[in-house]
Order: sequence, then structure tokens, then C-alpha cells
Amino acid sequence: MAPELEQAIAAAQAAVQQQGDTVRSLKASLKDGNAQQSQVEEAIQKLQQLKLELSEHQKAYQAATGKASSQNKEAFRAGLTNTLERRLFYIPSFKIYGSVAGFYDYGPPGCAIKQNLTQAWRQHFVLEENMLEVECPAVTPEAVLKASGHVERFTDFMVTDVKTGDCYRADHLLEAAIEAALEDTKAPLSPEARKEAEDMLAGVGEMRAEALGAALTKFGVVAPDTKNPISTPFPFNLMFKTSIGPRGDLVGYLRPETAQGIFVNFRDLLYFNGGKLPFAAAQIGNAYRNEISPRAGLLRVREFTQAEIEHFVNPDDKRHPKFDKVAALQPLLYSRAMQMGDDKRAQALSLGDAVSQGIIANQTLAYFIGRTWLFFLRVGVDPARMRFRQHLQHEMAHYAEDCWDAEVQTSYGWVECAGLADRSAYDLRAHTTASKTELTAYEKFAEPREVDVLRVIPNKKEMGTAFKKDAKAVTEALEALPEEEAECLRKSLEADGKGSVTSADGTKFTVTSAMLEIKRERKKLAGRNFTPSVIEPSFGIGRIIYCVFEHSYYTREGDETRAVFKFTPTVAPTKATVFPLVQKEALNEQAGKISAALTAAGLSNIVDTTGNTIGKRYARTDEIGVPYAVTVDFQTLEGEGVTLRERDTMTQVRVPVDEIAQVIRKLVDSAISWQEVAAKYPAQKAAEQEEQQ
Repeated sequence: MAPELEQAIAAAQAAVQQQGDTVRSLKASLKDGNAQQSQVEEAIQKLQQLKLELSEHQKAYQAATGKASSQNKEAFRAGLTNTLERRLFYIPSFKIYGSVAGFYDYGPPGCAIKQNLTQAWRQHFVLEENMLEVECPAVTPEAVLKASGHVERFTDFMVTDVKTGDCYRADHLLEAAIEAALEDTKAPLSPEARKEAEDMLAGVGEMRAEALGAALTKFGVVAPDTKNPISTPFPFNLMFKTSIGPRGDLVGYLRPETAQGIFVNFRDLLYFNGGKLPFAAAQIGNAYRNEISPRAGLLRVREFTQAEIEHFVNPDDKRHPKFDKVAALQPLLYSRAMQMGDDKRAQALSLGDAVSQGIIANQTLAYFIGRTWLFFLRVGVDPARMRFRQHLQHEMAHYAEDCWDAEVQTSYGWVECAGLADRSAYDLRAHTTASKTELTAYEKFAEPREVDVLRVIPNKKEMGTAFKKDAKAVTEALEALPEEEAECLRKSLEADGKGSVTSADGTKFTVTSAMLEIKRERKKLAGRNFTPSVIEPSFGIGRIIYCVFEHSYYTREGDETRAVFKFTPTVAPTKATVFPLVQKEALNEQAGKISAALTAAGLSNIVDTTGNTIGKRYARTDEIGVPYAVTVDFQTLEGEGVTLRERDTMTQVRVPVDEIAQVIRKLVDSAISWQEVAAKYPAQKAAEQEEQQ
């Protein structure tokens, strides 16, 4: 009976997931005027019903078996978290002082996995794509983040407990309150009240402060921990603010992302690259976001590691020279049309077809989607539970050409682990305007071209009379205006007879029609200056690690107490363990020699000389995901080699001592497979102690 109940739970979860996608697409259609509010309400009501059915299936399984279903997300997550914290992969920071939400310490295996995954990222992208790597300060001056828009717009709405001062995300509290009211069977809402609540739930994400406050009051929302009243919502900037220098008069922030350091260095990076486009720059480093209410472990934290790429390209030519290497790949794509269609399901589609059909905007963006998919496979993400979701039209920034998120399915639902966007030329233009430094590239034409150019001609006599000592600075600012800004100034002069220009030091000056002439001229040009577009793949390392944890974790069949992480050799914190079969000096000495050989081959390893049975030692190292185990026994002392065990199959072979390090090295490098090793070396019967575990 249990298998049938498990299947019913899996089917119910799939139905909830699909209906959730339906609700999201209907909300998008509602904003575009292509759906009715009644359709959204009906879809939300169906989603709630499906959630209740899922809950009933889980209760039935627990009643029949006396334990939580393996499909039960909470039960799975509890087992996983217990293993991760018990084996010190990561733990809450400052634990002896009560911890601080949103901060985590990586223990020895966690540090090793993070370093291995980061190094795999660097190998896969920086080295194989010949990128320029930079390292920039985490403390960033306010001017940089004003130009990028973070100072003004990097906010969430917050409320506080009026008595304790505890802080909460306003939209999270409201969503929870509305959902609880809709699901309350003891005090059900009237049809009119239900409709109003469903309407409100559909629009929580778009509410501003006043509407949020009114809704929180209407539903009687209080602080969840103390039940005290809460404040009215107010915007909260998620950046950590600080001051630079002893006087404290230079405002700075801990960077909320690593990208801005690359943009402000564009001119020097272009020079380093010989002035040639396209080129890519990359940075791996910590970023900081002062989350109001961190949750979901490593998925939403206040300090995290980002790995970002900025690929600069001619906006008129976004082809990629290596696109043919990924064109045949078929990752699961969840395009805008698929999200708005009836099926609501991602489909495997070749990247070549996706570009030719206009689903993905250009080759370069599709190339990085393919490379990202290959990277996720390399580090152990299940391809069946990974998709690339295209942003719906209302989710797109106004300047973006196309955006896709690499999403991984976990017990928390679909989690965004990487974002891939064609950001056009927005960032470089923003920093050009703010810094008054041209962040452009030069393109030499194959043949000279006749083009119309907008020319700004200052009247130096009028300028001198009006601005005196500042006349030179204003003249230089006018002559350096990009064509877009010169056109704006021309329109302002025609409409009002005056306009403004900002000099290199940031001073704004008002100019009049008498001071300059702006006109179009026909010129023959050998080349042109232009602002490059940027394709940005951005990766959250901590989120990827957590997804690898979930996708790698399982328990041995027939023994749910034996936890295993099936890490790929690429990310496994330890590549091999070495076990003397029993406590004997000769066996320990031989184990030490094998460990030294493994270390010399660049393989992290552990020698376990505890008195536990071999089966218990295998189980203990399975819990930290060690892929291979070497056992030194009495046959080893007689020159008959050592046994080599593979973690997931638990099969063993006997390998000569002088070959063992190189065999494991080749396995870790994927130069050979376990099947090839098993075919070459004689099989070894599993230890009796392990069979009894």
C-alpha cells in the first residue's frame, strides 16, 4: 500500500506545482489586459484545493505507515539539515551567542565543497573561456551605487514590532495572513470576503506602502512571534551602510553584488585586451544584503558568495564564435510562451532551435545558457530538476533585451541559482553619465562610411562672457556629449531656449540657445565609438551548493538511518578514505604510505584508524560524500593489493598498491569510469560488517 500512497503524493505535488505556474501566468495576463480577475480567483481557489488534497495524501501515508513520506518535503529537509549540521557542513554563525539570522559558518567539509565548486566554476568559465578575472573591494563608495540605481531602488517594505522593534517583511506577513484566512475551515470567509482576499493576494507583490498598511490592518496582522501590534510599512534599503575614512564624511556600502566593480573598470580592461571586443570579465567574491527576514538556510542569507561574468559585445553583432559547440544541447527551457500556454511545463529544446525561432534573443546569451547547464551537470545538479525560465514581460527591466533564470527544483520549490541577462548598454551608460568618463569602444569599419552625426558647436565668445573661468570646462563637456544626450539638449533648447550640461567635476551649468549650435552633418568616418552591450551570467554559489546538497542526499534502501551524499568527485570534500582493516601496526603503516601517495597525486584523503568496524567507517564517510574508500587488509601485506570501494554501488575491486593513487586520480578526473575499473580489476566481496549495517 505504501508505494501507491507515495505515488499519490508525488502526483499531488506535481499538480500543485503546475497549478502554481498557471496562477503566475494568469497574473501576468491580467496585467497585460489579456485575462479577467475572475480567472485569477478561480485559479487561486483551485491551487488551494490541490494543496489541501496533497496534505490529505501525506496524512494518509503517515497513518498507514507510522512515518513521514519520503515525498514529504519537511521530513526530507529535516533529515538533510540534521546530517549537514551534525557533520559540520555548515552551522549558524555565532552559535554560542545565540546566532544571528542570515549568517552561516562553513565547517571543514562545507569549506572543501565551496572551494571545489568555486574552482570548478573558475575552470569552466574563466579559464576555458579565456576571461579576464578581477578582484574589487567589498566596500563601495556611494557615488558608484547611486549611478547603478541601488541607493534609490534596492529596497523592500518593512514593518516592526512596536514594542520589541523586531523587523519583518511586510509582503511576507500579508501573504501569510491572507492564505491563512482563505484556508480557515473553522471560520470560513463569506463569498464576498473570499473574493476580496483573493484579489488582494494576487496583487501583494505590486502594493506600495499605503496599500500594504491598509491591508495589514484589515487582516489584523500582528507580529508573528509576540502578537504585538506592528508599525506602518516603510521602505528599507537592503544595503549595509558604512563610512570610509576617520572623519566618516565619505559614505560607502558593502556591495550588494560584484558586477559594479567590473563596469567601473571597463576602460582599463578594454585596454588590457588590446581594445578588442567581444571580451568577458569575471569576479568571484562576497556580496552583502541586509535581508529583513532571512530564511530557508543558505538560500536567503545576508552574506553570500557571487560569481559574475560581464561579457561585453558589439550591440549590432551578438553572435558567438563558439555557439556551434552548444547549439545541439537540449536543456529544459521554460519560455515566456510556455509559461503563458496551457501546459505550463518546461520542454527540452536545442539551443540552436531556440535562437533560430527567436525564443532566446541572441547566440551569446544562448551560449552562456548552454555553458551554465553543463556546469550544473558537472557539479551534481539533476538535469531533470533544472530549467531555464524566461522572465515574463512585466518582470523585465526596461533596458533588458532578454532575461533567463537557471532554476533548480528543491524542497522549497523552484530556486533561482543563476540569472542570465542581456542588459543592453544600460550599466556602462549609467556610469558614463555619472562619472563623466567615456566607457566606450572603437569599431573600425572595413570601408569608410558616410553617416549623419550630431555636432555640438559652442559659441566661445558667449561662453566666455557667461561662464568666465568655467568656460573651458563647460565647452569641453558640451563637445564630449554622447549623441543621445546631445539630442536631448537640442530638444530642450528648441522647446525652452535653455538646457543643462554637467562638467567633469559634477557641476551643473545652464546653457542657452545663444551659447551653442547643435546640428546634423554628413561625414565620412573610418570607424565609430559606441557603448557595448553586456551579457551577464550571475551565479549564487551558496544556492548552488544547497541544491547540490538536496540533489545528492539519500538514505540506503532498507535503512533510513544510513544517510549518503552522492557528490560528484568534482565537488566531493574528500576524494578517498584509507582504512586499515583492524588496529595493527603493519596495516597502519601501509595505510600511511597509501595516504601519502594519494596526497602526492593531489587527492584529499582521510586515514581512519579508529577501532570501529569497517562497515561503520564506510557509513561515516558516506555521510560526508567520500566517493572512494581504500581498505588495507592482511592480503595487502602479502602483496595482493588493496580493496577499492565505490560509494553508491558499494561494489569493490582489488587494485595493486602501486596503481591505487593513479586509478583514483583518473576516476576523479573522469578519465575513466567505475565500470571500466570494475571490468579491469578483480571483484572483491563486500565486507560482512557492511552487509550487516
